Amino acid sequence: MSNIDRRNFLKMSAGLAAGAATGEVLAQDKKAAAKPAAAAPTLNLKPEKGAKLRVLRWKYFVKGDDDLWMANTKKFTEKTGVEVRVDSEGWEDVRPKAAVAANIGSGPDIIVGWFDDPHQFPDKLVDVSDVANYLGAKYGGWYDVCKKYGTRQGKWIAIPLGIIGNAIVYRESHVKAAGFDGIPKDTAGFLKLCQAMKAKGTPSGFALGHAVGDGNNWAHWLLWSHGGKPVDEKGNVVVNSPETIASLEYAKQLYETFVPGTLSWLDPNNNKAFLSGEVSLTANGISVYYAAVNSTDAKLKEMAKDIQHARFPIGPVGKPTELMQITQMFQFKYSKYPNAAKAYMQFMMEGEQYNPWMKASIGYTCQPLKAFESNSVWTDDPKATPYRDGPKLMLDHGHAGPLGYASAACLADYIVLDMIAEAASGSKTPKKAAEDAEKRAQRYYKV
Repeated sequence: MSNIDRRNFLKMSAGLAAGAATGEVLAQDKKAAAKPAAAAPTLNLKPEKGAKLRVLRWKYFVKGDDDLWMANTKKFTEKTGVEVRVDSEGWEDVRPKAAVAANIGSGPDIIVGWFDDPHQFPDKLVDVSDVANYLGAKYGGWYDVCKKYGTRQGKWIAIPLGIIGNAIVYRESHVKAAGFDGIPKDTAGFLKLCQAMKAKGTPSGFALGHAVGDGNNWAHWLLWSHGGKPVDEKGNVVVNSPETIASLEYAKQLYETFVPGTLSWLDPNNNKAFLSGEVSLTANGISVYYAAVNSTDAKLKEMAKDIQHARFPIGPVGKPTELMQITQMFQFKYSKYPNAAKAYMQFMMEGEQYNPWMKASIGYTCQPLKAFESNSVWTDDPKATPYRDGPKLMLDHGHAGPLGYASAACLADYIVLDMIAEAASGSKTPKKAAEDAEKRAQRYYKV
């Protein structure tokens, strides 16, 4: 009880009753003060003698990410004596390289991969429950979606590193020139905005090629926003539904507002198109803004002032239905240095390393642990704030079914994204696109 509370209490009370009550409260305060604080969780992993690690991760889009990742890696080596080699690959190349490593039983000690890739070969991965449970206890717990991605049958098979936030990125002046004050909150209004912007010569553009992040993210949002989904809660394939057809009809209309060429766009393409002025609205992480605000080009610096971010519109289902790209660290059992690999993952997730890393990349990777939500990166620049709540909003891509081999395989095969692209571009009717997606998904869910 504070001093102010005690003064108020004494003013409102009288005589012996007040004295007795005050004495009781003071006794409780003393008892609470005497109670020792809960001990901070500890995890002391001792790397194997002579350990050397090889880490494969995706190539950065934000230079601050890479700079701090390598600086933190150097700190780990200085602290433990464990030499670490970090290889960076294109986003689309990490998944197949992880699959090859799983099949041949040789390769990187740690892979920083995507989505539920670990669920494709769970029996070949090291149980990292000790690291995950320690981190969760120390840093406020894992967000539910991260826990779902990182665990299988009650144990942790991967450590969620973060979520690549995804949002609507747009030129504020171009949106206003089209007659809108901002991004509409609903899908119907959003379509009208994109149509108006196309008419003004400032079109939008969303990735429809096999883009691991940007393509999958917005395609799943579009499907879910209309009530469509690949499977139900029991894992039955239900993608060929009236709700899916409605989402594909919407995709056709939205595609008409796109700049030409989006069918072949991979993850870097919409960044380039936006920064070159080819499009004025897209779906992306904060990397577009980061590139503009840190550019030495006066035109891009000026563009940065005009860039804004907003959450995705809500569709007929009446609630947020967003997918973002989760990235996870996992290690194969073939590693000669499992303790060293666990120690590296723990070290990179500790607040002393993680908070500066998030800040250096201006929030490009959102926190998987709740304590890091208070990082000032989300408020230092208000343009970063819309990305902060990504981990709370995000649905897992298996929605509404379980994660596992089938969901991982369907995502790796781009079934939802291909269905959207086929219907949007007119290469297939919405009905045919949904039927073909159903057949493709059934191949995996029948295994």
